[in-house]
Formats: sequence, structure tokens, C-alpha cells
Amino acid sequence: MFKRSQLDTPVAIRRSALDLLARREHSYAEMLRKLRQRGATRDMAEIELDRLQEEGLLSDERFCEAYIHARSQRGYGPVRLREELRQRGVAEGLIERYLRSEQWDWSELARQAFARRFPEGPAADLKEKSKQLRFMQYRGFGGSWQD
Repeated sequence: MFKRSQLDTPVAIRRSALDLLARREHSYAEMLRKLRQRGATRDMAEIELDRLQEEGLLSDERFCEAYIHARSQRGYGPVRLREELRQRGVAEGLIERYLRSEQWDWSELARQAFARRFPEGPAADLKEKSKQLRFMQYRGFGGSWQD
């Protein structure tokens, strides 16, 4: 079976990190986890990731903003995004700052997600209403989408 090469030098760790960043933004915690999976030691990986942060190539702020933008455009709300960002190691304060930003109209995004999934509109019977509510909760929206 194919075995990945060990990341045993700072140059190899940096190259691997830059390869990952070339594909998409990553959080510091994600990068550390991925580098560790590829065989880097924790200390060496942290040193290289700190360097990348100092150079502005790795940024949790940029990751958080890009992640929220991409996922909100796919119909996901603030409750779900908050949890997903927590799982990716983004600081709580940073998550809250970006989720509360005025650039996101969560009510409108919720209405759009609802309309895409249920073009017929709000249901009349209780069973269908429950289905719609579960869908919106799964997507990470509270009651702000209901008029």
C-alpha cells in the first residue's frame, strides 16, 4: 500500500502546508491536524504554521469569513455554521464577530433556503409543518425565517 512520505524537515512541512493552502483556506487547527496526519511532529508543525501566520499566508479570520460566505450561499444558517467552525478550531470570539456582521442577512438567507426547498410555501397540516421546521433547524436557522 502507498505510504506518504514523512514530513521530517521544516521545508517539507512548509511545502505540504502551502499545497493545502493553495487549494482553499484552512484554520490553524485544521492545518495542524492535517500536517500531523501526514507525519509531521507537533512542535515542528506549530513552528511552521506560526511562520505562515506571521507572513499572512494562514489566517483564521480569512478562513472564517470565506467559510461563512461559502456555506451561507449554499443555504446554511448561523447555528450550524457556528458549530462547524468550532469543530474546525476557530476561536469563539472570531466566530461570533463574523456571524454577527452586518453583511449577513440571516432572515433573508433563511427565506431563500426555505423557498428553494419548499416552493409551495408554508404547509397547512401539522406533519408537513414539522418536516419544514426540522429541515430549517438542520440547516441552522432558528425561527427568524418565519413571518
